[in-house]
Parts: sequence; C-alpha cells; structure tokens
Amino acid sequence: MMPFYSYDVPHTCGPDPKICCQFDFKRLPGGRINCPWKVPPKSVVEANVAERAQLLLDQYRKKSKLYRSKVLLVPLGDDFRYDKALEWDQQYTNYQKLFDYMNSQPELHVQAQFGTLTDYFNALYKAYGVPQGSRPGDFPVLSGDFFAYADREDHYWTGYYTSRPFYKSLDRVIESHLRGAEILYSLAVAHARHAGMEGRYPVTDYALLVDARRSVGLFQHHDAITGTAKENVVIDYGTKLLRALIGLKRVIINAAHFLVMKNKEFYRFYQTEPFLDTDDRRATQDSLPQRTLIELDPAGPRYLVLFNPIEQERLCAVTVLVNTVRVRVLTEDGQTLPVQLSAQWSSATQMSAEVFEATFMVRLPPLGLAVFHLYDSADSHMTIRSDTLLRLSGRGVAARALDPLPVRSQPADSQTFYISSQTLTLGFSGTTGLLESIRRKDDPQEVKVQMQFMIYGTRPSKDKSGAYLFLPDGKPKPYNLKELPAVRVVEGPLFSEVVAQYQHFEQTVRIHNVPGVDGLSVDITIMVDIRDQTNKELAMRLVTNIQNGDVFYTDLNSFQIQPRRFYQKLPLQGNFYPMSSQAYIQDSHHRLTLHTAQSLGVSSLESGQLEVIMDRRLMQDDNRGLGQGLKDNKKTANRFRLLLERRSMGNMMIDSGTTSFPSMVSHATSALLNHEVLALPVLPKRRGVPPLQTFAPLKSVLPCDIHLLNLRSIQTQKDPQFPSPHTALILHRLAMDCGFEGQNLGFNCTTTRGQIIVSNLFKNLDLQLLQPMSLTLMHSSTPLANDSTISLDPMEISAFKLKLR
Repeated sequence: MMPFYSYDVPHTCGPDPKICCQFDFKRLPGGRINCPWKVPPKSVVEANVAERAQLLLDQYRKKSKLYRSKVLLVPLGDDFRYDKALEWDQQYTNYQKLFDYMNSQPELHVQAQFGTLTDYFNALYKAYGVPQGSRPGDFPVLSGDFFAYADREDHYWTGYYTSRPFYKSLDRVIESHLRGAEILYSLAVAHARHAGMEGRYPVTDYALLVDARRSVGLFQHHDAITGTAKENVVIDYGTKLLRALIGLKRVIINAAHFLVMKNKEFYRFYQTEPFLDTDDRRATQDSLPQRTLIELDPAGPRYLVLFNPIEQERLCAVTVLVNTVRVRVLTEDGQTLPVQLSAQWSSATQMSAEVFEATFMVRLPPLGLAVFHLYDSADSHMTIRSDTLLRLSGRGVAARALDPLPVRSQPADSQTFYISSQTLTLGFSGTTGLLESIRRKDDPQEVKVQMQFMIYGTRPSKDKSGAYLFLPDGKPKPYNLKELPAVRVVEGPLFSEVVAQYQHFEQTVRIHNVPGVDGLSVDITIMVDIRDQTNKELAMRLVTNIQNGDVFYTDLNSFQIQPRRFYQKLPLQGNFYPMSSQAYIQDSHHRLTLHTAQSLGVSSLESGQLEVIMDRRLMQDDNRGLGQGLKDNKKTANRFRLLLERRSMGNMMIDSGTTSFPSMVSHATSALLNHEVLALPVLPKRRGVPPLQTFAPLKSVLPCDIHLLNLRSIQTQKDPQFPSPHTALILHRLAMDCGFEGQNLGFNCTTTRGQIIVSNLFKNLDLQLLQPMSLTLMHSSTPLANDSTISLDPMEISAFKLKLR
C-alpha cells in the first residue's frame, strides 16, 4: 500500500522526499522541526502557487504510475501530529490554495481535494464502474496477519512480542478479574433486584468497573501491551492497572458477600469493614502478588469462599496459605476433604517455620461460589504431608531435624527420575532437574519433551536489538551453568512437582492428581530474573520427537489458530511470531500445545522444537521512536500449561495448510490457566459469621463449546458511572478439532450444535428481555420472544441485551 520508505509526509507524496518535505507545512521556517534535506517549505501565495502546484503534482503523477488506478491516496500526517491548532491551519490553508489552483486549470487534468478513506474508495470504484458495496474483481487481495513485519533490511519487529513480560502478565490477570467482576456484579445486582434489596447493595461499585474497563482499554494501546513505552509512562500504566485490580477485587468480594448469604436479611454492607478478604495483594505496581495467609485458630473454624470464574463445573486442586501444620478442611455440608500439606520455601533449601501450603480438591459450580470450613485441629487421616526430597549436587547432605515438615536429602546423580499422577508420568534429568519426557496413561509410547534454556545475544554492529527489534547475533547458545541447581521433588496424593533453581530462573513443573481437565496437562511456572544481564534474552526451548517438519501453529489474538512455517530464506528473527494464548506442533500421532498466561514471542527453529522468549534486557534504543533501551526488567512469573494429546486411531489426518483448531480439552485448559479460582477468606467477625451457602447461578449447564465471554451491566445513558437495569450477554461458540482422545481420561463434553435457550440459563431470575445486539452494544435488532432458542455458528461471537429480575 505504501510504496516508499515510511508513512510520514516526506515519504508519501511521491518518490522524492526532498520535494515532499517542502509540502509539510508544519516545517515552515521558525517552527520546531525542519526538513533534513535542507530545503524548507514555503507558504503558498498568489506569486508562487503555480510553481508550487506543478512541483507537487509532478510527485503525485510519478506515484500514480505505481498503481493500477489514476485515483491516488496521499496521507498527510505522522506520529504525534495535529496536536496544535496552528498546525491544522498551516496544513489546511496552504493545501487548499494548491487544490484550488490545480482544480481551476483544466489543462492539468487533475481533481485534488481533502478526503477520507471512504471518499478514496468511492472514487476508486467509480473510476472502475464498480457498483457501490461490491469489490472490483481484478484487484489482487493480500490476506493474512502481516507477521513477521520488517520496515527495512532485516529489522524485524519481533522483539516486542516479549518486551516487558511482567506487564503482559499483569494485563492478563486484570482481564480475567475484570470478566469475573463483571459477571459477579451483574448476578449480584440482578439477585438484589429480585429480592427487593437493590437499595442495600453497593450498586456504586459500577464506577470501579468503569475505571477498570478504561484502564484495560488504555493498556491495549500499541505502546503499552507491546512493552514499547518510556519507563515513566510504563510506571503510569502500571499504577493505573494496579488501581484497577484493587477496585476489581473489591467488586468481587462485595458481590460474593451478598451472593453467599443464606438469609439475605442478615446482609449488611459496610464500606470500611469488608466481609471477605482478597485472595492476594501486590505491594506496588511492579511487585509479584503475595497470597493471603489464612490464620487458623483452635477456637473455631475459618470460612473460605472459592470463586470459579469459568462457565463449566470445575474439579481442581486449590492451594491456600495457612499458619499451622494441623489443618482440616470441610465442605459446607460437613464432609472432610483430603488435604495435602506442603512447605512454603523461602529459598531453594530453606522452608518457612510459620507459613505452610494446604492443597485440597474441590468441585466448584460454573460461575459459582462455594463455601469451605478450615480448622486447626488434630491430624485427620485425610490430611497428608507431602514427601519432599532435596537433590543437592556436590553439597554435604545436612540433617534437617528442625524442619516443621519432613524433608529427605540426597546427593544428585545423573539417573532420570520420575513423578506420576493418575494420567501422566513425567521424566526429569537427574543432572539438570529439567523436564525430559511425558507419558500419558493411555499411551504406551513415551514422548520426548526435553526442556532447555537458551541465551540470545545481540549483534555487535551499529544496529542492535531494542524494545521493538529482535536482532540476534546468530543462533542462541545454551544457558551457561555455573553450578548444577538445587532440585526439590515434592510428591503427594493431590499434586507432585519438581522445582529446579538456577541463577536467573526457577522452574516449577507440577502435575495435579485429579480427574478431568486439570489433571491432563503439566503446570509450568518459570520465575525469571535477568536484571544483572547485559544485552541478553532468555529463551525456553522444548525439544521433542514430534515430526512437525517446518510447520507450527500459533494463535492470533487468542481467537483463531494460524499455521506458520519456518523459512530458511528469512533471518532467524523473521521466523518468530506472537503467542497470545498458545502454540503447538503436531504430527500424525501427537500434538503438543504450550498454553500461556501471558503474550510472548515463539518459534519452531527445527522440527520437533518449540522455543519461547521469556524476557529480554537490552541496553540501547533501536531507533523506532522510543529513545531508550529496555533496562527496567522485573522479577517475572511466566506461567504455562503443557498439553500432550494423542490422535484417535481413526483420525491420523493432519490439518489443512490454512486452518487448524484446538481440541476441546485444549480450549478448557486455556480457560483453567487464564481464569484461576479466587480464594476469598471470610474475615473473622466479633459477632460471629451468619450462615453461608454455595451460590450456583446456572439452572442448566452451558454446552462445553460455548464460552461466556462476558455478562456485563450496561451503563445508563444519563450517567456512564451508573448501571441500567440491562445486562449484556456475550457468547462465543468455539470451533474445535474432534480428532483427539480425551473422553477416556475423564473429560466429559456435551454440545448442542450451538443452540441455547437463554430463559433456561439463570436460576432464580426471570428473563424479561432478550434482544440481539451488535458487539459494540450500540446497535440493536428486534427483541426475541423470551423463551426463544438462539443459535451460534462455530467461531461466531454474539451479543444480547437481557433484563434479569
């Protein structure tokens, strides 16, 4: 579309920037910017209008030779322009004189005017005799996502896929909280209305939702989520995001408080005395979250409310921090749950004496809240302490008599060691402590999945990597081990994990021993800290025996899957792509999907490999407008789920070259990773805690291929800070690949071919309006009968305005 160097004024009127710059009237003598070609613009007056118009028109004619049509689009702008009234006047007045002159001279054969994109395309179609609304048949169409992009030479803009991963992660946490808060708030207000208690509920929390929506919307800007803003601007974004997160947690705990009250008459809201505590806290905008400690007391129970933000029932292991090794967990109706008690570690080999992790298995209703009782009581046979083994290389194995939980130590050896669950067995290197293999229970074949860490440098020449550009100094080198890591192996009835601690990262690989989706994938957290590095990038590489050739797959905006190909003809940096939520490689037998909880850059540099950049620290600007390097790295937790799937025997087909879809298990795994259970302890009350009950909002189960994108209260037209009685229901029907085995591993999935009766969806609420809307909620269609069946096609997103009471 743009045939010359850039989209700024000197490079858009024609091929000669020295001439085009003379027609950027912001650069008139006396202003703050000038033309680097040393010929300044002149104001257009009667004496020079003919000569000026001829000079500009010559550039227009030369540019038009590059197009099929004589209709030409000439942009007149650049970044950070038109911010002063003077510039508008300078450009408009001078160009209007040029246009008036051109249009008054028939022998010039030109019609010139200001116009919009619509004006341009209308004129183009008119010139080709194309009816309005249709497309010219002989124009070539370029489709795709335009990744990877290079603006000149081999300067590929593939670094920003990873730049500032701390904030990419924080953004995703806030998106999940915003969705959860919108849904709980809408349900709480509807139930308060149904009970005639609207006046007693803090409806004013809506202003917190509005603030968070705006902060998330702002952060989706192309210099925020990308990690390409100046350091002081990043701090401002981070402060806004943290404020939004604190507000959203408040909305969630206030809504949960109302919804779990068994007798709503006992409900009292006090602004200064919240009923529930939050699940975690962040001290500052750039610090990692600290989970809330639940202090148990032998005198009586502590109550815990768990919120499941996904629209499917969830069977999963939940971990909370407690202050005692004597823990008993009961369901609301008094059943004792199995608990796995583990240590909280302050370093590779040092456990805390005051804080412990209690993990228990729960079944949570879709979009619902469940109540649990936690006791400090003598050991129940249902509370089992984790078996912890420290594998220490070349160190004396110390006796650990003082540890509050049992720990064994042994010198590391080179033998592969394993951890297992009811569905998976993982093999680890005895030397490095890193993952080496995965075997599914239903698959006799062990699949090699070897984890490696690599380091990229930047090239030594004048052009180096920066916030935008990835310009490596060749292939990556293996991460250099100064000494072998301390490796901790924790095993128990609910989960087993291996933690390997290196100088610049700590890798935790965990499997959950629970039936269903949570037990089918490998939970991976990489805690990265490269603040002492100079011009280095840390990558995680998975090396497998999956024969994917040069084809791999990444998601596009977490919506669709895009096939990618490794091209030898491109430089290494031209083969990286953004991974918003997942990437996978596959052959006729297996698919290995890496699900991610934060956007990062990914590639497959050789068959069987997947490589993800974890963090990058770069000391210089890359001349794309930022004006600084990337030196404000944070300690960052990058979270993943690794899912190995086996193709059904009757389905050895590989996807076509243009389309591919995740399996249903893969969609569900992504939801688990990005929408974690929130553990909200009830704060101790002097007057005692009134009776609480589980809140399960859905009357009927949503089909497993329908994702509830949002249930958000719509603002009133008079006051955008206040909710109307209407709610927006936004649904997405997922498309999936059915050629994988999942049913026999305890994953059940029912679909209705996209059919839903909305009036059957919500328990104890009446549906009084069902109106199809545009996705922006700005345009409405005729309302449907309230008991109508709505139908969604795969990949489609639909929005409806509801009135619930």
